Amino acid sequence: MKFMKLGSKPDAFQSDGSNVRYVVSDLATDVIIHVGEIKFYLHKFPLLSKSSQLQRFVLKASEDSSDEVFMHDFPGGAKTFEICAKFCYGMIVTLNAYNVVAARCAAEYLEMTEDVDRGNLIFKIEVFLNSSVFRSWKDSIIVLQTTKALLPWSEELKVVGRCIDSIASKTSVDPANVNWSYTYSKKLATSNEIIETQDQLRIVPKDWWIEDLCELDIDLYKRVMVAVKSKGRMSADVIGEALKAYAIRWLPDSYDALVADDYTKRNKTLVETIVLLLPADKGSGCSCRFLLKLLKIVILVGADEQLKEELLERISMQLHKASVKDLMIPSRSPAETIYDVDLVQTLIIRFMVKAGMTNDADFLEKHESEMVELNLDHEYLLTIGNLVDGYLAEVACDPSLPLSSFIELSTSVPEAARPIHDGLYTAIDIYLKEHPSLTKAEKKTICGLMDVKKLSANACIHAAQNDRLPLRVVVQVLFFEQVRAAAGGITAPTLDAAQGITKCTSYLEEDWEGQGMEHPNSLKKQVESQKQVESLQAKEECHNNGQQKSRNSIKDRGGRLLLSSRSRRIFDKFWTGKGHGENNKSSETSGSSHSPPTSVKVREVKHSVTPKSRRNSVS
Repeated sequence: MKFMKLGSKPDAFQSDGSNVRYVVSDLATDVIIHVGEIKFYLHKFPLLSKSSQLQRFVLKASEDSSDEVFMHDFPGGAKTFEICAKFCYGMIVTLNAYNVVAARCAAEYLEMTEDVDRGNLIFKIEVFLNSSVFRSWKDSIIVLQTTKALLPWSEELKVVGRCIDSIASKTSVDPANVNWSYTYSKKLATSNEIIETQDQLRIVPKDWWIEDLCELDIDLYKRVMVAVKSKGRMSADVIGEALKAYAIRWLPDSYDALVADDYTKRNKTLVETIVLLLPADKGSGCSCRFLLKLLKIVILVGADEQLKEELLERISMQLHKASVKDLMIPSRSPAETIYDVDLVQTLIIRFMVKAGMTNDADFLEKHESEMVELNLDHEYLLTIGNLVDGYLAEVACDPSLPLSSFIELSTSVPEAARPIHDGLYTAIDIYLKEHPSLTKAEKKTICGLMDVKKLSANACIHAAQNDRLPLRVVVQVLFFEQVRAAAGGITAPTLDAAQGITKCTSYLEEDWEGQGMEHPNSLKKQVESQKQVESLQAKEECHNNGQQKSRNSIKDRGGRLLLSSRSRRIFDKFWTGKGHGENNKSSETSGSSHSPPTSVKVREVKHSVTPKSRRNSVS
């Protein structure tokens, strides 16, 4: 820290009690100056030789036959006045970043200018500020912090503006030229710039300055960041990192702390300022997780709706980077659900609008002017599908979640985003478990969301034993598994293979509540699985369903498909007692347009079917 010493005489100020200060001298004091509650017993001559203001005050007191001067509005208080008084006496005074602004304001108040005496206090302080303080990174920040308690003096003297300009200029310096100390606790640097310091190399990151600025109050921080952005030399990513660091430093994580009466106003001001300072480029600069955290806080503290809209717009442009945990935004009264499902659906629809993949005409008409086309890779689309299914599985546990909200959210993504329906089946199964009072029609509706052809082998095993599913859905699952095994030459799951995967219904339910059924470990695997399903569907349509192999039900080379007694009875009843004249009835029972006529032989199969995936309807 820089400092400057003024004067040469030893300090002769002493205290008499807590409210009296005097100068030890052979000469009797002849003036009493009141600064706040403190009395200073001093001598007129050294004071009047430096201050025009004290000359007027003393003259006015003399006219009233008094030797007392009152200065209750003195900037910096009694402590700062003592610095000025010591300077007048020629005593040693040390100025530093913590007291220099107060001394500058006090000197201005006392009018200690060059017109009164050459080399006066104002001149010396200005030299110190310009030659030392404003050239120091940390001193500039300390000085800026002290200016708040000295308003409006510090503002009128342009100390605040000069500090801000000094700080903003230093943030824009090439990291290779940064040779001053700064606070940086991050493990990884974001710059390749290297500075040689003695015998070692020091890496200076591009965001070296963000932690030191976190110590500023929000109003000063806002002004500094505006100045930094106005320089035009800082990337959006670094600006975003700075805002994130400030939010972590000052915004609490707990719900109770955010909405506490003593801090609600403060937190509201903080989040509103941070949102206003976000980079101009809405698609970059801030991570989706950080934006979603800001959105949660904006909702909880009741910030302006315009800010909420701004965040929704930014989040929807990079929603594929979000996680399920990020989307768990609590709903506010009077909503009955635990989480704000409608808000998440809005984000999904906006994302699809920007990607040109939505059929919501009302939403398109309302937000036509805001559309921005996103060039999405297929992997991003699959990520959104997984995100929606994962979110559905979480909110399905809410007993207050209406069926309509579940359906609307599940259908907000296109079929291409969901090549495998294991995640959707997980969510549906959890919803059925948590909402046992659903009617048959409602169960039929929710189960109609999934396509059994897109379930993995393990998911089919679980579904075949799931007592919560409608009977006809179980029939569809059993039927398709056998067709898939026969048409594709794939061995159906056997009892031996099923052991270790499923033990009992209770075990499966626990598994679903944990991580769900078989999910691909990568998006690449999902794409491959999708191709396999489409191939199987083509072969299924080619092989008409009267094959003797299918009539022999669930046997294959490896053994029997693991079925519950309920599912086995359903399947046996489905395949026995059906003649050639009952094909239509069988089709109705399966609920599928692909039910096999029993008279067609395997050798008569034609391979000219278009391999389009079609959703099974649950009748």
